[in-house]
Amino acid sequence: MEKGLFDLTGRTALITGSTRGLGLVLARGLARAGAAVVLNGRHREALDAAVAILRSEGSRADGALFDVTDQPQIAEAVRAVEETTGPIDILVNNAGIQRRAPIVDLPEETWREVLDANLTGVFLTTQQVARRMIGRGKGKIINICSLLSEVGRPTVSPYTASKGGVKMLTRSMAVEWARYDIQVNGIGPGYFATEMNKALTQNEEFDRWLKARTPAGRWGDPEELVGTAVFLASAASSFITGQIIYVDGGVLASL
Repeated sequence: MEKGLFDLTGRTALITGSTRGLGLVLARGLARAGAAVVLNGRHREALDAAVAILRSEGSRADGALFDVTDQPQIAEAVRAVEETTGPIDILVNNAGIQRRAPIVDLPEETWREVLDANLTGVFLTTQQVARRMIGRGKGKIINICSLLSEVGRPTVSPYTASKGGVKMLTRSMAVEWARYDIQVNGIGPGYFATEMNKALTQNEEFDRWLKARTPAGRWGDPEELVGTAVFLASAASSFITGQIIYVDGGVLASL
């Protein structure tokens, strides 16, 4: 196999929501594959700390401070990144939040908060980046979906709705932009041991259920998402677009 297929040297990648958790792991993985990475967060201290970590590991890393729900902030940040770090070749839409409540008790403002962060944020950020990718005639966009893009669970209705929306937005983007040599795909993580899932990993009953429900019999290690991200960011996936790859230990394949 041609080694260069997965080489991201000379590429610039912007990863939203990447000061910790899966976003930081994905940024580190893309950097190891050769990309210059731009981390994103809403809080300067956390963003600077994450950038410092990657730089200490020898990666080329910068930060972009913006809220994915704020269009003027996004526009200014994308302009600044392209002028200082370089044209954005790869966009990973990872930023997202989770709020848990039964549907009948869910406040409207909580519903809107989750949809704005998880779905509208993908639209707003991608819109700004894609306009520039279209002009250059190339680009890679990776949207972080979820098992809940396909199936439901109690008490997470806004998250489920938002991730189902991200799946279909991914396909709409793919269809519109394929003629510009822009590939748009999604990664659907299963259950990974992350900060967002802390309430679940510490719940003994859920932990037992998850391990029994997952054919692989365990939680995912965040590093196990890196290979898929590098593949979708690289020349190896040049004719793949509009697809969601589920990295879930077999959950969706089983009853």
